[in-house]
Amino acid sequence: MERVYDTADAKSQGASTSASASTSTYETAQVCLLAGKIILENGGETHRVEDTMTRVATAFGLPNSHSYVTPTVIIFSIDGPEQITRLIRISDRSTNLMRVSEVNAVSRRISQGELTVAEAYALLEQIERTDSGYAKRVRILTAALLSACFLIMFGGVWADFIPALAAGGAGYACSIYLHRVVPIKFFAEFLSALVIGAIAILAIKLGLGQDLDTIIVGSVMPLVPGLLITNAVRDLMAGHFVSGLSKGAEALLTAFAIGAGVAFVLSFYEGSALL
Repeated sequence: MERVYDTADAKSQGASTSASASTSTYETAQVCLLAGKIILENGGETHRVEDTMTRVATAFGLPNSHSYVTPTVIIFSIDGPEQITRLIRISDRSTNLMRVSEVNAVSRRISQGELTVAEAYALLEQIERTDSGYAKRVRILTAALLSACFLIMFGGVWADFIPALAAGGAGYACSIYLHRVVPIKFFAEFLSALVIGAIAILAIKLGLGQDLDTIIVGSVMPLVPGLLITNAVRDLMAGHFVSGLSKGAEALLTAFAIGAGVAFVLSFYEGSALL
C-alpha cells in the first residue's frame, strides 16, 4: 500500500510541475506579446518587436522562441514540453515613441533579472493603459508652429508666417478628428490636405499671404509620414521585406492622398482664375 501511495504522490507531483511549467510558459508568452503589441502600435520597427520578444523570452528561461511580425499581425511561438503559439491582430497604429521607450526600459529590467513575469506584465499593462501622449490642443499648436517654421526653412517670407500657422494647425486638427470619424485613413488625410489648400488660397485672396506654394508646402509637412518612411527603410535593411514593402506602400498612399487633396483645391483655384 505504501508503494501505491508513493506512486500516486509522484504522479500528482509530476502533474503539478507540468501544470506549473505550462502556466509559466503561457504567462511569459503573454508578456512577450504585450510588449511587441505596444511597440508595433506606437511606431516601432518590426525588427525591434521581434528582438524585444526574443530577449524577454530568453530572460525568463525560454530561449527557443520564434516570432513573425508584420504591420498588422504578430505570431509568437515557444518550443518546449508545453509548446505555445499565439497570434495578435494589430488594427490601429499611431506614433508614440514615449511608449516604445518605456517598453524598452521594462525589457532591459527583465534582461537584468529585476522583474518577475507577473511584475513585468503589470508594468506593460500600465504602459498600455496610460495615455502618455500630449493633449490634442498641444499637438495642434505644435503642428501649427512647425508648419510656420517649415515655411521659413523652405525660403518663405515672414509675411506668410501667420497663414502657414493657421493652415497647418487647421489641417492637423482635421486629421486628428477625421481619423476618428472616417474609417478610411487615406480619405481623412485627403480631406485634411484639402482644408490646408483652401485656407492657403483664402489667405492669398484676402491679401494676407504672398507665396501660395510655400504656404502649402510648409503646412502639409506635419502630415507627411516621415516615421513610416524611416521604418520602411530600416525594415528593408534588416531583411524584413514584407513589413518594409507594406510600410513603404502605406507611406506612398499617404503621400498620394496629401498631394491629391492639394491638387484638387489648386485645380479649382486656377480654373476660377482663368474665368
